[in-house]
Amino acid sequence: MRHFNITMISSLILLLALSVNAKPIPESRAEKVGMSTERLTRVAEMTQRYVDEGKMAGIVTMVARKGRIVHFEAVGNKGVDDKRPLEKTDLFRIYSMSKPITAVALMQLYEQGKFHLNDLVTKYVPELKDMKVRQEDGTLVDVESELTMHQLLTHTTGLGYGLDPRNATENLYAQAGLWESKNLDELAQKIGKLPLRYQPGEQWHYSIAVDITGLVVQRLSGMPFDKYLQKNIFAPLAMVDTFFEVPTDKLNRFLPNHYLDPKTGKLTTIEDTPGSAMRDYQTVSLFSGGGGLVSSTMDYMRFCIALRNGGVLDGNRILGEKTIKYMTTNHLPANLQATGTGEQPTASVDAKGLGFGLGFAVILDPVLTGTMISTGSYYWGGAAGTAFWIDPEEDLVVVAMMQLMGSPKHFRPDLQISTYQAITESNQ
Repeated sequence: MRHFNITMISSLILLLALSVNAKPIPESRAEKVGMSTERLTRVAEMTQRYVDEGKMAGIVTMVARKGRIVHFEAVGNKGVDDKRPLEKTDLFRIYSMSKPITAVALMQLYEQGKFHLNDLVTKYVPELKDMKVRQEDGTLVDVESELTMHQLLTHTTGLGYGLDPRNATENLYAQAGLWESKNLDELAQKIGKLPLRYQPGEQWHYSIAVDITGLVVQRLSGMPFDKYLQKNIFAPLAMVDTFFEVPTDKLNRFLPNHYLDPKTGKLTTIEDTPGSAMRDYQTVSLFSGGGGLVSSTMDYMRFCIALRNGGVLDGNRILGEKTIKYMTTNHLPANLQATGTGEQPTASVDAKGLGFGLGFAVILDPVLTGTMISTGSYYWGGAAGTAFWIDPEEDLVVVAMMQLMGSPKHFRPDLQISTYQAITESNQ
């Protein structure tokens, strides 16, 4: 207990020291950054329509251009069973929007020379040493080449996730009790006993690889993964509302999650489950880098603005600019494409015109996506409907937060359209 208190006090001192330089992200009239205030109202009108139609309880949206906030609105209620108005400071399960944060954490260690991208994952996670590949007929075969760190960051390891009940290998992941593991070490032990779905490098397949990434960060840094993120990302960026375990004094801001009941078509509250990662946010010991974080709209915008600034915010640098450009370049060979289902948000644009970098999806051809988003934009999203994208060409950052599993297919394209149509001075 004494060690725990010392650790907590040290973290608080660090956060306070770094927060001295922290400044609010400046706000601006849209016209000063080449957008229209009047046309930006269409973002809130669009989100209000989703709420009025009973498709969502509430949504927070934020738009920043040239480093200045030009739109920040909350519409709807905290939950279908909580009719209090949604507030801009409320807290959300961001699920797979944890993944870009985890990728940044690992690439910080890459910059320090702690590993090479062609290193074998088993160099750091020997628990995965003897994995086999499960073929369609159920037989197991040896891997042709071992998993690499590059494959870990690009979702090309062949690992599964347990998100597709139609696939027998995915079902093995779903039934393995992965999210009941007490920590990342135990999680790796369980994953090591499961088969790969594909040969490493053979397919782009959305997977549990980012949770292994968090374990690699933990082992390379010598710090618990949650403490590493706090010290090296959250504190420097003054992200005061981002964590795996929601502090007791902030639980009143933590929103309920929902799903649309297929029988009634109505929003229904999902009850959290004690003892399971991503279902229990009060007693957390399994720090899921793939989906375990809770955050606020403003906190995630601070993370995105730091990326758009080339890795720095308020004088605190978390990553080199060249590193970010490398991470947001398409790393998939011509024969592979970022496709899939589950938490992967590319399904909303039918996965056309997309590539994948190191932790981010990348827009390769805006015409094929069906919206006005720029070539080179990078983004990701979460299972409960949260989404963000960063458009370097237009110097635009957008964050959207909600709590709805399986959000409507057209919401993200609708958000893109309502945002881009407000640009009056394009950089293209």
